[in-house]
Amino acid sequence: MTFTATVQPSGTSFQVDRDEPILAAAIRQGIGLPYGCKDGACGSCKCKLLEGRVIHGAHQAKALSDAEEEAGFVLTCCAAPQTDVVLEARTVAGAGEFPVRKMPCRVNRIERPAADVALLHLQLPANDRLRYHAGQYIEFVLRDGSRRSYSMANAPHTQEQHPGIELHIRHMPGGKFTDHVFGAMKEKEILRLEGPFGSFFLREDSAKPMVLLASGTGFAPIKAIVEHLRHTAKIQDAARPAVVYWGCRSCADLYLHDWMLQAADELPWLRYVPVLSEPKPDDGWSGRTGFVHQVLMADLPDLSGHQVYACGAPVMVESAQRDLVAYCGLPAEEFYADSFTSEADKHPA
Repeated sequence: MTFTATVQPSGTSFQVDRDEPILAAAIRQGIGLPYGCKDGACGSCKCKLLEGRVIHGAHQAKALSDAEEEAGFVLTCCAAPQTDVVLEARTVAGAGEFPVRKMPCRVNRIERPAADVALLHLQLPANDRLRYHAGQYIEFVLRDGSRRSYSMANAPHTQEQHPGIELHIRHMPGGKFTDHVFGAMKEKEILRLEGPFGSFFLREDSAKPMVLLASGTGFAPIKAIVEHLRHTAKIQDAARPAVVYWGCRSCADLYLHDWMLQAADELPWLRYVPVLSEPKPDDGWSGRTGFVHQVLMADLPDLSGHQVYACGAPVMVESAQRDLVAYCGLPAEEFYADSFTSEADKHPA
């Protein structure tokens, strides 16, 4: 049995199998709905159910509270329709542009720019580059069927000569995949990945200046976006103004600080503001300190004409979304985010 899901105000309709999450059906059919983690943890896919009935799978209260559910909101990532449904949601142009594919990859190189960060360079099959938007992510499919998600840190055009992707992986002690990356993983190891996923990527139909806001390894998709902007600026001989705010605890956590300094030095339309929340005495840090989104608010108290792209720890993303809209006049629809929810975040029990 199948049901019809209709998205308003676009009027887009698609079919959903019985017991299938609405989002899974949308991704399968190339329908661009907003989403992030796909696991009921981040709330990025939350929308209003206008007509019909759904049954929710397991999800976290911070993603969808009981009060929100009673008010008619649903999480498309874990809501399966029981009737035809009508949803009120923004469709995301380009989110379903590239087909989701499964493919093998080979570990080409592993770098360790910080004690708990690995840069994983993966080689894809020759002449078979993965098509994606800068900011999207892939999932590794592990041997037991479980999955781990990581954002591409290189822009799509970098694959044209040598198909491959770069990932930034933070070690989560006890983590099934990251323990392997920081322990037994060797070059030439074969992995299986699937992607691209996610609705976090640059909205290129806008001319608004951009704030690119990152914490920790949330810098990965921000780096991909900067590379993409550099590439398109050369082609179009123009670029939108952009500023990168990168928040970390100490100097050692700014693992590509020199790369970012060089990019800002070379690109007249790009600024870079690193922020440390807990600088160490021997860091010799004379830059900005505090919570990264609060430093942004102090610098840019009026964001009414901006777009913000935020990526990193859930607490940073949630705080930034709340405060930038409430106190800086950022239009709610101009806040785009990818909350890096770990397995511990998704399954706190």
